[in-house]
Amino acid sequence: MKKIIISTVILILVAFTMNAQEISKNALGIRLGGNNGFGGEISYQARLSTDNRLELDLGWRSGSNHDGYKLAGLYQWVMPIENRFNWYLGVGGGVGSYNFNDRNNINNGNDFKDTFIFAAGDIGIEYNFKIPLLISLDFRPEFGFGDKDYDNDGLDLDIALGLRYQF
Repeated sequence: MKKIIISTVILILVAFTMNAQEISKNALGIRLGGNNGFGGEISYQARLSTDNRLELDLGWRSGSNHDGYKLAGLYQWVMPIENRFNWYLGVGGGVGSYNFNDRNNINNGNDFKDTFIFAAGDIGIEYNFKIPLLISLDFRPEFGFGDKDYDNDGLDLDIALGLRYQF
C-alpha cells in the first residue's frame, strides 16, 4: 500500500511539472483600466521564481487643471490552466499623489492636493502567445488611505487589460 501511495504522489508531481509553463524573465507594456482616474499605466513584470513574479505599474495623469501619479507594486503567484493560459493572484500596495486646481469652478472653487498610500490585491487571467506577447485581464481592488480617502470610503475597484512584450 505504501508503494502505491508513493507512486501516486510521484505521478501527480510529474504531471504538475509537465504542465507548468515558464514565466518570462521580463515583460514590459501597458495596463489599461480605470485606475481611479489615472487611466493607463506603464507595466513591468519580473520573474522571481518558476511560479512567482513582481509587477510594478506606474500611472500618471496631467491636464490643464490637474496632475498626479500612482505607483503600484504586486507580488504574484502564477498558475497554469491549459494551452498557454495562466491565472494569477497577487498582493501588494503603492503610493500616489494628486493635485487639482479648480480654475473652472467644478468643485466650488476648492483646490485640493492628496498624497495617499494603498493596499491592493490582484486576480487575473493571461494568455502567453507563441510570439513574445502576453495579454491579460485582471481585477484589482485597492484600499487607500489619504486626505480624500479615494472618494469611495477608501475602496477602489479596478478592471484592466494588459498588453506586454516579453523578453
